Amino acid sequence: MSENKNTSGGIGIGMTLFLILLVLNLTDTIDWSCWWVTSPLWIPVVLLVAVIGISVLVALSTHK
Repeated sequence: MSENKNTSGGIGIGMTLFLILLVLNLTDTIDWSCWWVTSPLWIPVVLLVAVIGISVLVALSTHK
């Protein structure tokens, strides 16, 4: 019996944007720092860490 799983594969919008910016940077179309070219990859991680940090601060401030 086979189970039909609905999973999506492929690359997300962050990876697509990174690849576009990488190609533009390598072809000298844009003259951006590597930090800005790779930002679509690390911005979601920074946002996740910020949300977790704020959640921990709120939990600690309400804990008596």
